[in-house]
Amino acid sequence: MIKNVLFITADQWRGSCLSALGHPVVQTPNLDKLAASGVLFSQHYAQSAPCSPSRASIHTGMYLKNHRVCDNGTPLDRRFTNMAQEARKCGFDPVLFGYTDTALDPRDLAENDPRRTTYETELPGYRLGQGLTEAPLPWVQWLADKGYSTPVDPQCEDIYHQFDDQNRQDKRGVGYLPAPYSAEHTETAFLNEKVMQYIDLKADEPWFIHLSWLRPHPPFLVPEPYHSMYQSAETEAPVRHASLAQEQATHPYVKFEIDEKLAQKSHYGESLLPTINDEDLQQLKTTYYGMMTEVDAQMGRLLDFLTERNLLESSLIVFSSDHGEQLGDHYLLSKLGFFDQSYHIPLIIRAPGSEWDDSRGQQVSKFSENIDLMPTILDLLGATPPVQCDGFSLRPFLESRANFAWRTCVHWEYDFRDVVQGKPEQHFGLSLDECSLAVIRDYDYKYVHFNQLPALLFDLRNDPDELNNLAGHPDYTEVMLGYAQKMLNWHMRNNDRSLTGWLFHQDGPTQRLSEDRNTQPR
Repeated sequence: MIKNVLFITADQWRGSCLSALGHPVVQTPNLDKLAASGVLFSQHYAQSAPCSPSRASIHTGMYLKNHRVCDNGTPLDRRFTNMAQEARKCGFDPVLFGYTDTALDPRDLAENDPRRTTYETELPGYRLGQGLTEAPLPWVQWLADKGYSTPVDPQCEDIYHQFDDQNRQDKRGVGYLPAPYSAEHTETAFLNEKVMQYIDLKADEPWFIHLSWLRPHPPFLVPEPYHSMYQSAETEAPVRHASLAQEQATHPYVKFEIDEKLAQKSHYGESLLPTINDEDLQQLKTTYYGMMTEVDAQMGRLLDFLTERNLLESSLIVFSSDHGEQLGDHYLLSKLGFFDQSYHIPLIIRAPGSEWDDSRGQQVSKFSENIDLMPTILDLLGATPPVQCDGFSLRPFLESRANFAWRTCVHWEYDFRDVVQGKPEQHFGLSLDECSLAVIRDYDYKYVHFNQLPALLFDLRNDPDELNNLAGHPDYTEVMLGYAQKMLNWHMRNNDRSLTGWLFHQDGPTQRLSEDRNTQPR
């Protein structure tokens, strides 16, 4: 029986970076342990990037094309329900530790409301247990209380910059020096402590916790022993063309993003991609992997805590991420565009109780999406997912069901509009609403459709690194048209259905749900 819910997101975690999936470098023993007692979804994908659009998809169960949170700072329409509000209907008091990166509907805010200046307000429906935003002042104060020398007026990433400067002795590159605080005092450890204190206060009462960890999101900084845990020589070579010019020639949008990165100034001691040298890039990777193992260690600490309190066997645990990280692949850093590295993410679900024993330790290779998280959690709690959800419950996989209809591809979207400066609009001669792309990806091909810009097609069987665009090749015209048709079918099938199943007539209103909404995702 599920009494409690622990829903964890780690920020910017690449889907391949689990040792349970055979990653050649990074070690995640505690997440591996969680996967061994639950179900690991190896082909799990985010629906958008960056943080706000992706988290809107997670918490509403909707594709970007429906919730319309296009960027960090785009408000979430108040008419949509979300995971927290639905959990409240189930009798829970959902509490947030961390952040949801939500900008509220401006129609509900007064002109002088300070929440109109931020996208770091908590999602409606969550009660704030411990907030931690880009300016993580509670954590910094926690460090100060423990005797650390902290910035007088810390703001955003300046906190990490000033920490870094305390120890910086040369300019070797990003992540070269360890963080000047101990592994017991990271932001992850801080939020863990707050969560455990809250659970102890709840005693035998049920709880619903959304724990949103920052790491391994930049800045690339981690304390020992994780800082020196991996060696640069161990890391994989970047996935990219042999030259920057070749990569830029892939597509006009790729060239635009690379040129934008080239025009940026270095900050926080970083050697910015795409011109970062190999030594610094390898160091960046080892730091990123160290950050992951630090998060994994805190995951182990939390699992041990739940075990000691006899809560593990009454708690549903879900671990995932909002999006991935380019990590130098295709000469890019961060999360953007259409490449797999920005959207392939981990998902582990562990449900308590003997009814799920047959599926424990399984790895699911069928496609799953972040929009499936809300329907899955609500379904496992005995609630009906709201009609707005574009995703589907993953319950059949947890029950080890066989021979049921399931999706054979995944979709994601990216909106590259610039509301403030309009750079891409000016560069491409596009309107605000034409700065977008949509992706359909299956095991064979990836098709990328741009609004007004050329499309792309990659043969993933023969070109898994997405280096050879076949969109203009005459031998692939039929393949292109087939995937374009699939994209249109997906778009039409997933239009907003909030009231489309209702019909008023002389005998009174009738409501009917699509027969395949919970059984046949495509």
